[in-house]
Amino acid sequence: MKIVIDARFTRTDHHDGISRYGSSLIAATAKIADVTMLISDPRQLALLPDVPHVLVNSPLSPMELFVAREVNKLGADVVVCPMQTMGTLGRKYGLVLTLHDLIYYEHPAPPGFLPAPVRLLWRLYHKAFWPQRVLLNRADVVATISHTTEALMAKYRLTSRPVRIVGNAPQPGQQPRDPGAGAEKSLLYMGSFMPYKNVETMIRGMAGLPDFTLHLLSRITPQRRAELEALVPAGADVRFHNGVTDEEYSALLAKATALVSLSRAEGYGLPLVEAMSLGTPVIASDIPIFREVGSDAASYVDPDSPAAFTAAVQQLRDGGFWQKRSRRSVERAADFSWEDSARQLLAVADEIVAMRGRKRR
Repeated sequence: MKIVIDARFTRTDHHDGISRYGSSLIAATAKIADVTMLISDPRQLALLPDVPHVLVNSPLSPMELFVAREVNKLGADVVVCPMQTMGTLGRKYGLVLTLHDLIYYEHPAPPGFLPAPVRLLWRLYHKAFWPQRVLLNRADVVATISHTTEALMAKYRLTSRPVRIVGNAPQPGQQPRDPGAGAEKSLLYMGSFMPYKNVETMIRGMAGLPDFTLHLLSRITPQRRAELEALVPAGADVRFHNGVTDEEYSALLAKATALVSLSRAEGYGLPLVEAMSLGTPVIASDIPIFREVGSDAASYVDPDSPAAFTAAVQQLRDGGFWQKRSRRSVERAADFSWEDSARQLLAVADEIVAMRGRKRR
């Protein structure tokens, strides 16, 4: 079976969530199947595995309407897109489209890196569910990364197509830290600074943690940084890194007391499982997706309560409790792997080939 995976949502400088998901899924699937990837910029190859590739148009180009004409030439049995926006006019192959979450229906502000016309269309698109249904129903199977999103898709009847899980996972080969070595009094946040990420609550919670440092690791605009700096309590230590390398991120995780995320909505929460794979405990907002990912390994708090956040950090001061959480975190992270995700994807591909075969007969 020949599988083509759309890698055109890969960033050219550093991974975001979608970019890392696609790249990791390609790497794992290429070990057990014949995989070719689509790119739209040669610079994307720096963040992608060494897998055969074909250069086509950008997914944001008007030519996307006709991209299936180019993909048809590749003779793929199944094409997999880590988003739901791939052009399908005239396609002759099986197709998997992916919906990661429904965040932007509740929090419609689009990512700032998108061009202005795309941001406008983004807002209009998320005013109703019917455009999503139109996009998803072009697929043979719709993939998603969590049971939480799967349930929301069913609730809002977003597709008549079969929905299957092709999960997210931490990067392989991580060496868990020694729980007995303890931790520095540092807290890490990895994620964007969009309003729904709710960084404000953890910053306010630092008022009760004067001996801890909160490291905000991701890139941030000067305007947003100024807004958040104005909230830092007197005497609190909050540091803006404005981006870190993967190596720096792993090194900070391996020493921190906890990774923290008080987001109000997520599709998965990859930083949580990345931290747990190293044995770093997690403090997270009490929302369904974080419960699904963290299970009993994480501490859950009301995302509207700085005091609850402070109390969860204080609980981790107990060395015995911290070590217990560290060990359980490693156990929980082991439940997620890209090898499993690749096998899930191949099962979906087999299902599509069988389905299309029955239709032809």
